[in-house]
Amino acid sequence: MTRPAAASGSVLDIAPVMPVAVLDEVADAVPLARALVAGGLPAIEVTLRTAAAPDAIRAIAHEVPEAVVGAGTVLSPGQAEAAVGAGARFLVSPGWTDRLLAAMSASGVPFLPGVSTASEVVALLERGITEMKFFPAEAAGGTGYLTSLAGPLPRARFCPTGGIGARTAAAYLALPNVGCVGGSWMLPPAALRAKDWSAVERLAREAAALRR
Repeated sequence: MTRPAAASGSVLDIAPVMPVAVLDEVADAVPLARALVAGGLPAIEVTLRTAAAPDAIRAIAHEVPEAVVGAGTVLSPGQAEAAVGAGARFLVSPGWTDRLLAAMSASGVPFLPGVSTASEVVALLERGITEMKFFPAEAAGGTGYLTSLAGPLPRARFCPTGGIGARTAAAYLALPNVGCVGGSWMLPPAALRAKDWSAVERLAREAAALRR
């Protein structure tokens, strides 16, 4: 099958929703990724919150070429390097420092540094970075805050993540400065425990239908 580019244009434009997966078992990585891809959500953020995450990224990268697997919760240059070495095709951080930003920039893959204030957005724009993660989206002001940023900072584009669910995602996607949203509502814990990949695929399909 054709391997989709991580950013022929932008990682924000691959799909309207980017699933955020916290994987405790490497064995779940491939069937979960296949279910998400089948449901129309090929850009998958695997968070580096568990010991299984690097091997899960590696398994998806090797066995599900239709997926665009990325690493989330990247907090250090070492994590960025290791994630790309495992096969991550984009990086996502909840925030940024100059050191982390330099490492992600040097990684050779697209990256979304996390922001939650106008000052952080301006600082990234000064560095030539226009695509960012807005986190924690709901706690940081939600759609109202992003609407306020669109006027003075029109070059900035966001992937809002944090507290977004099936009922609120469409409101974010309607904003001109939002490329996609991140969330885990299509990965309910009960379905993951039961390894009910058909349920994951169904929920992914519903999320993929949330287009402007």
